[in-house]
Amino acid sequence: MMAEEQEDLQKALEELKTEHRDLDIVIQQLSETVPVDFLRLNRLKKRKLFLKDSISKMESMLLPDIIA
Repeated sequence: MMAEEQEDLQKALEELKTEHRDLDIVIQQLSETVPVDFLRLNRLKKRKLFLKDSISKMESMLLPDIIA
């Protein structure tokens, strides 16, 4: 992988991590409000899970292949 591609992936990874952290805060705040909007809460949780999976895939792409 070229250095420029790696930098782009790293930048995208940081953006996903930031969004993931922000969603965590929003989910926490939303779950503490009364009445709880379960539909919105579930949508945010699904988005957070999608971000987590995307982060894992990007991190694995950034790791060099090690042939043992």
